[in-house]
Amino acid sequence: MADAKKDATPAAAKPAAEGESKAVGMSVRLTPSGDSDRPVFSNFTNVNVAPGTVFVDFGFLEPGVLSALPQMLKDGNKLPEAINGRLSVRVAMGLDAMANLHQQLSRVITSLNAASAEAQKKAAGK
Repeated sequence: MADAKKDATPAAAKPAAEGESKAVGMSVRLTPSGDSDRPVFSNFTNVNVAPGTVFVDFGFLEPGVLSALPQMLKDGNKLPEAINGRLSVRVAMGLDAMANLHQQLSRVITSLNAASAEAQKKAAGK
């Protein structure tokens, strides 16, 4: 019997067939520099777009201020024109990185929604 030649090209390296898209996973290890390994807490984001670049500002607004806003509306008070917050970090990224971030966040949200729905389903079954 003749030995069939095996394709040595990994599936991830092969071009996808027309109309087919494949996600390729790779482990990436990021080495911290300076204080970059310290987590930054944010409860507010703002996105600004410039040609070819997206700026994402992560900020912190005092929780007491945030929780007071609905009560102000309920009481018929006028909302403040501006709220002061603290800029935690600004991230500038290319459009390709933004698209990748969007995909990752979508997967996280989808899995969290599925887990929440499963938990509610189990709670309703008790």
